[in-house]
Amino acid sequence: EEKEAQKDYETMMRESAEKRAADSKSLTAKEGAKADTQAELEAQSEGKTAATKEHMATMEYIASLHAECDWLVQYYDVRKEARAGEIDSIEKAKAVLSGADYALVQT
Repeated sequence: EEKEAQKDYETMMRESAEKRAADSKSLTAKEGAKADTQAELEAQSEGKTAATKEHMATMEYIASLHAECDWLVQYYDVRKEARAGEIDSIEKAKAVLSGADYALVQT
């Protein structure tokens, strides 16, 4: 009976050592997988940060374009009138240089 108990004890110790070795391998593999996952998470986080900054810069650019467009639309009539006045002045100056006399004409 003592031999049987000794044999059971040795079997249990061998199985326990095998289990510890297997658990150690499993733990090492899981730690490696965790490190890989953390590295990938860090890379993804950096990528997200860069993409967010790029998106914010794009949105700021769009906002500036929108403000510029709003200004152009708001002052379109004023600019159109000024341009027409400039064209008229240039045509009159051209006519004067060609010999026309505007001294008696009132505008």
